Amino acid sequence: MGAVAVDLGRYERELRAQGFSRIAGVDEAGRGALAGPLVAAAVILPEGFDLDGLADSKALTPNARQALFERIVREAVAWSVRRCTPTRIDRRGLHRMNLWLLRRSVRTLSVEPDYVLSDGFSIGRLPVPSLSIRKGDAVVASVAAASIVAKVVRDRIMDGYHRRFPMYGFDRNRGYGTPEHLAALREHGPCPIHRRSFAGVGEPSQGWDEGEA
Repeated sequence: MGAVAVDLGRYERELRAQGFSRIAGVDEAGRGALAGPLVAAAVILPEGFDLDGLADSKALTPNARQALFERIVREAVAWSVRRCTPTRIDRRGLHRMNLWLLRRSVRTLSVEPDYVLSDGFSIGRLPVPSLSIRKGDAVVASVAAASIVAKVVRDRIMDGYHRRFPMYGFDRNRGYGTPEHLAALREHGPCPIHRRSFAGVGEPSQGWDEGEA
């Protein structure tokens, strides 16, 4: 038996049939990383958006993600990206900042949505109805689009950090705890963009300038 094709547009179609027209999907990138920012995106796709190739950002090649990113930001009714620094994550906690950032991405859309769909987390404290959907980035078009925007933006940020801190391999591991990254942490200690509250990060090496991040 082959895999069953996912109907990515089902949730949006059902909501439009109920009278909702501006449906925002939200998702974040970098939640489990040991370094770098948390990035959240919100996207309102137009009715009739071509869903060909659209999928959870983690299931796409970098080239496919980039091509979809360009199409999403060009054709979306509205889109918004917000980021949170490692320092704020350490001070206020990952889950709290994650929810704050998802709400912030919705509230800064140039067009106010009338419904919000999210991946896994119930966001709450929104001025419009919302629904959290398990594995939303794989089964909901607007959430998949948000996951792509968040991922591409965060990858670009991590490429910039790689040029400043090349010993950690951020252009490859994107701040996640790969064997290469963990080995670099043992050798060099964390740099200014590491999340010090995360297990396995450890204490900073002498000589880092905290202002560099």
